[in-house]
Amino acid sequence: MVVRRDSAVGEQGSGEGEKAAKAVKGTSVRKATTSTSKSKEAAPEKPVRSAKPATPPKSQSSPTPQKSPKPPRPSKPPKNESRTALVRRARRINRELAEVYPYAHPELDFENAFQLLVATVLSAQTTDLRVNQTTPALFAKYPTPEDLAVANPEEVEEILRPCGFFRAKTKSVIGLSKALVEEFDGEVPGRLEDLVKLPGVGRKTAFVVLGNAFGRPGITVDTHFQRLVRRWQWTEETEPDKIEAAVGSLFPKSEWTMLSHHVIFHGRRICHARKPACGACPIAPLCPAYGEGETDPEKAKKLLKYEKGGFPGQRLNPPQAYLDAGGRPAPPLGATG
Repeated sequence: MVVRRDSAVGEQGSGEGEKAAKAVKGTSVRKATTSTSKSKEAAPEKPVRSAKPATPPKSQSSPTPQKSPKPPRPSKPPKNESRTALVRRARRINRELAEVYPYAHPELDFENAFQLLVATVLSAQTTDLRVNQTTPALFAKYPTPEDLAVANPEEVEEILRPCGFFRAKTKSVIGLSKALVEEFDGEVPGRLEDLVKLPGVGRKTAFVVLGNAFGRPGITVDTHFQRLVRRWQWTEETEPDKIEAAVGSLFPKSEWTMLSHHVIFHGRRICHARKPACGACPIAPLCPAYGEGETDPEKAKKLLKYEKGGFPGQRLNPPQAYLDAGGRPAPPLGATG
């Protein structure tokens, strides 16, 4: 019989094998027991440490001041914005502005078409506020076209001096008064083609008179209107006549007059030329130019003007709806405090 030698246990006798196995096993157990007992005895001597140091209470820490988060920049309309998308966006902006300025109105004081015509001519290169502070004395002395047509130019110049360019403006208002007397029996005509023939009267002035004295729709393209419609990317035109045509094509004709008021109101109160109050703008999500001005809401609020900022408006005698909305009448010329 062949005996295999690849097994050490099989080659030894039974008694010797069992003793050897027990000896090895006992040595392993004793080593393990000794190691465990040493670790148990040493463990209490070491201080217990947390995995992560405790965070001190907020009241005891010195927090770093954080800036108020800025609102996200609205997405710009695509460069290839379709005509339909442009019309929808433009009309939505007008609807939003109508909710913000339900009391929008012409900011020149007037009681009839003649006063509005003269005041609008005087408003060139100056503010409506300055015109409103000047015209009470003018209309008190020359209440009709017939009176102003025969006025002494030097006396009119002295009244109109605060408006700037008073000599040229004196010539215009006396000239248009003469034209009204000679060609229209002292009445302001209600047609665009007749109004623009008067001295000092252009399309902007004519549409102000037609829209607000005769109820005939027109778009008033003043400096505010030009600035805002370009910021909103309604048009890239720069000439007033072309801007008028481009913007007019986006809206029904019946909305033109109030559209003008909404845009001009917004330009004077929030969307200023040099520093727009973007953070306080109600149409920011629709504006491609968002971010050109102050976007922090608290800082933007300090930029608001007229009733939005709690300041007097431009009219000495504003509509009741404007007063109900928190607007205040402007002070007369020369008033203090």
